[in-house]
Amino acid sequence: MIKTRLDQLLIGTPKPFRKDGETSAIVKMPVEDARMLGLEGLSGNQVADQVHHGGRDKAVHLYPADHYAFWQDRYPDLELLEHPGAFGENFSCTGMSEDRLCLGDIFRLGEALIQCSHARQPCWKLNHHFGKADVLKTIVKTGKSGCYFRVLETGKVRAGDDFIQQARPLPEWPLDRLFGLIIGGGHKGRNAELEMLAKNPLLAESWRLRAGQLAAA
Repeated sequence: MIKTRLDQLLIGTPKPFRKDGETSAIVKMPVEDARMLGLEGLSGNQVADQVHHGGRDKAVHLYPADHYAFWQDRYPDLELLEHPGAFGENFSCTGMSEDRLCLGDIFRLGEALIQCSHARQPCWKLNHHFGKADVLKTIVKTGKSGCYFRVLETGKVRAGDDFIQQARPLPEWPLDRLFGLIIGGGHKGRNAELEMLAKNPLLAESWRLRAGQLAAA
C-alpha cells in the first residue's frame, strides 16, 4: 500500500500560449494555503480547453516528481524543469509512479477522498511548452505519463498532506500496463483485456471509449 506526502499543490489559469491567440493553463504555480477540492477540481484552478481537459475524470493531475531527473538529463537547458509544474500537474510528490499506482486506487488526501481514473494521454502542447519536438513521443515510449484522479469526497487539501491509500480494487492494472495497452501501441491481440476495460466503470469514460475502439479495430 502506498503512503506518501503531497510536496506541492499547484494551480493555473489560462494564459496566451501561441501567437495565434490560443490559451493554455499548463503553467502551474504552487500555493501554500488549503484549497477546496471539488468534483471538478481545485478552487482557483482553471482549464482553457474544456473539451480535452477538466471534467470529473480529470479533476486533478499528478505528475511524479521522481521523473524530473530523467527529463533534466534529457533537456539540461530547460529552466522550467527546475521546479514542479512543468507538466501542468496539480499534485507533485514522490512514490506515485505509474508502476506503483493502479487503476481505481483510492486515497485519503487531507479532507478529500480521490480515486485514480486513468493515466495521462500526452498531447502536442507539451512539445510546444518545452520547445522540444520529441516530448510527446518520449512519454509514449517511456510511459512517464502521470495520471488523473476523480474526487469521491470533496474537501480541503494542502501541501504537506499525506496520501493514505484506502483501497486497491484492481491490483492487476498498474498504470504502466494500462498506458501501454491504450496509448503505447501494445493493444494488438489483447481484445479480451480491451473489452473488459471498455466495460469497467473505474476507467475514465474517454479511455473506455478508446478501449472499445481498439478492440473493434
